[in-house]
Amino acid sequence: QVQLVESGGGLVQPGESLKLSCTASGSVFGLYFMGWYRQVSGKQREFVASIMTTGKIQYADSVNGRFTISGDNPKSAVYLQIDNLKSEDTGVYYCHAGATYANDDGVEQMYDFWGQGTQVTVSS
Repeated sequence: QVQLVESGGGLVQPGESLKLSCTASGSVFGLYFMGWYRQVSGKQREFVASIMTTGKIQYADSVNGRFTISGDNPKSAVYLQIDNLKSEDTGVYYCHAGATYANDDGVEQMYDFWGQGTQVTVSS
C-alpha cells in the first residue's frame, strides 16, 4: 500500500510558474518510478513526466520544454516545475507511482497508485 499526496496547485496568471509536489508514504520500498499525469478540460487523462529510481526521466512530447520533473529520492517525493503556464495547462494534476511486491508464492507483481490530484488553474 502506497499513499500519494499532491500539493502546490493554485490559481495563476498566464506566463507564471508553479512547482507541484508529491510525497509518498506507506510501502515505498517497492516503488520503481513516480511521475505525473494531468486531465485537462475535454481530454482524457494524459501522461506528463516520470522519473525512475535509477534517475531516468521521461517527458511527454506535449510538455514542449516547459516542464521539469525532479526528485532526489523517487521513493519519497517528486516535483514538477511548470514554467510559462498557459491557459491550456488548466486541469487536475495527478501523482502516479508504480511498485512491485512479492505475492504469497514469492513472485513479484506490479501495482500502480494514484493521488487525489491538485488543481492548476491558469487564467487572466
